[in-house]
Amino acid sequence: MRPRHKQLRHTLIALALATATAHATTVIDNANGYTLNAKGDVIQFASLAFDDAGRILAVGTAADVAAKAPQAKHVDMAGRTVLPGLIDAHGHVFGLGEMLTQLDLSTTTSLPQALAAIGDYARGNARAAWVRGRGWNQENWKLGRFPTARELDGVVADRPVWLERVDGHAGWANGRALALAGITDQTPDPVGGKIVRDTAGHATGVLVDAAQAMIQKVLPQPTEQEARTMLDRALGTMASVGLTSAHDAGIGIAQDRLYRDYADHGKLTARIYAMIGGTGADFDQLAQNGPLNTYGHDMYALRAVKLYADGALGSRGAALLAPYTDDPHSHGLLFHSNGEIDAMIAKAMKKGYQVNVHAIGDAGNRQILDTFAKEIPANRSQALRHRIEHAQVVTLADIPRFKRIGIIPSMQPTHATSDKNMAEQRIGPERIKGAYAWRTFLAQGSRIACGSDFPVEAPNPFFGIHAAVTRQDANGNPIAGWYPEQEMSLKEALRCFTLDAAYAGHQEQTQGSLEAGKYADFIVIDRDLFKISPYDIHEIGVLETWVGGRQVYRKVQ
Repeated sequence: MRPRHKQLRHTLIALALATATAHATTVIDNANGYTLNAKGDVIQFASLAFDDAGRILAVGTAADVAAKAPQAKHVDMAGRTVLPGLIDAHGHVFGLGEMLTQLDLSTTTSLPQALAAIGDYARGNARAAWVRGRGWNQENWKLGRFPTARELDGVVADRPVWLERVDGHAGWANGRALALAGITDQTPDPVGGKIVRDTAGHATGVLVDAAQAMIQKVLPQPTEQEARTMLDRALGTMASVGLTSAHDAGIGIAQDRLYRDYADHGKLTARIYAMIGGTGADFDQLAQNGPLNTYGHDMYALRAVKLYADGALGSRGAALLAPYTDDPHSHGLLFHSNGEIDAMIAKAMKKGYQVNVHAIGDAGNRQILDTFAKEIPANRSQALRHRIEHAQVVTLADIPRFKRIGIIPSMQPTHATSDKNMAEQRIGPERIKGAYAWRTFLAQGSRIACGSDFPVEAPNPFFGIHAAVTRQDANGNPIAGWYPEQEMSLKEALRCFTLDAAYAGHQEQTQGSLEAGKYADFIVIDRDLFKISPYDIHEIGVLETWVGGRQVYRKVQ
């Protein structure tokens, strides 16, 4: 057979196979459906058809879809509201699983309450070698200081205790844990970290940012079974709140191995877009064959790198250009010199990876913008859609540089409503104008990729949509919204948790909206997002979650 005829024959076979598999197997009927189209317009639909590969074949009226799917199975939505599956553009999946299997201090409102919870947990887990937990926030306790090892020793002295702050950028240890880590009053602060000390110079038990590594070196690592339990718990929670995809902000070899295994065996119930944590030994091994753009029927991707510029605002680790308003002796902490962060970013870009950098303070954001402005042209990596994660406090002069350089601001709306009780105290009334500045970014044409940073915040994306459109917390405070001039419209908020989050992961062709050719990733909710009061959005409940045409969650009635 001549080459031309052979090529034509292969093309015809491929088309025949595609046609044979492009028959709708399921039609979602009688839906109060909403989706965004490629232009960002809100489109309503009543029916949606997808094939056995989970790809959407038709969306529209019942008659139009039925005509294109004559032999399909029909599922009656009974008039319930259907939305595209929601995407969290910045979370920590194993961190969420860890919190779900350890002590959760996020709801404690005072130090005595937290100490009582720690003591109860320790007694209930008497066989655990360490007492582990997360979620404390001294600002919520109105403590005016960090807690101490001595206070922890009063409730647990027989075993080491390690409790991560809500933002993950500080930890609280008891005396036994400090001793195991070899931390004394004479231990120097590491580069990019701080051992909190009292006025007499004694280590108090709180370690900020890079100082946490001294404890982490002596912490027992989770077994594979424990890691699987964490992943199972996290995936279950994500499905229950309507997340069909998450961008996991910093994984290593062990997590990558589990994700591939789960994808191989059909156990991933959310699509995972993962970022390699750092450019060290794990990166060298995972990046041997370059970025993994897709794996396991588009359930997993590993094509980004996560780096850090600085710490967090709540623990005063965010790097500021001028001192903290409430601590004039501190500028926070840059984790790396300009040369070091430059080398890491260049290394990842040269390998073809999208680079996503955590930057909270205005000094951290400026350092990364300066580096991106240099390295993106040098490495011809404009198409990789590099990101700054959080972009939380940015000078007004630096915000336009995101658009000019081509950087995606990856932001978390609930950070604003959680931080409002301390943010302006930290940075004052002038710098706050460039903080949590969603409207300013949107007005210049930036695409915001929204997430939650779970488990720092709750993984529920409706909490994020609510915060984005109201600038209020779940209790309705403040009444007029916190700096309401920066709020989003409902359409913009939905877009940043769908199409623009997908775009930030190079996945807008397969996710983010319910359109022909994309995956049937959708959720069914208990009320109409577009008809209820914006102030009630956080109360929306998810009834069903579908990923690739497969139901992965159904609320027990």
